[in-house]
Amino acid sequence: MELKLMMEKLGAPQTHLGLKSMIKEVDEDFDGKLSFREFLLIFHKAAAGELQEESGLMALAKLSEIDVALEGVKGAKNFFEAKNSAYRSLASETLMEMHLQHQHCVSNLVCI
Repeated sequence: MELKLMMEKLGAPQTHLGLKSMIKEVDEDFDGKLSFREFLLIFHKAAAGELQEESGLMALAKLSEIDVALEGVKGAKNFFEAKNSAYRSLASETLMEMHLQHQHCVSNLVCI
């Protein structure tokens, strides 16, 4: 419900099927919900060019940009610093997960 309301407030309303498709595209744990990490993954995929141009997620990523003329340089600086910090956090979390998975594989001598 929150995703639906957010997309409406951003001016990019989605159908029920559109919302489900958006969630499915980044739902790493297959719980049908967006965790904070999965939400950040939207922007990571957008920056890496991994989202389809017409997808709802790409619309969300594009709508999450800042207008420097409106917000000013300081507002833009804060926005990009926060976004960069979120990307670094996601990358660090991903590396930690990979490390733990590797340790699990080595300790069990089996990798899935």
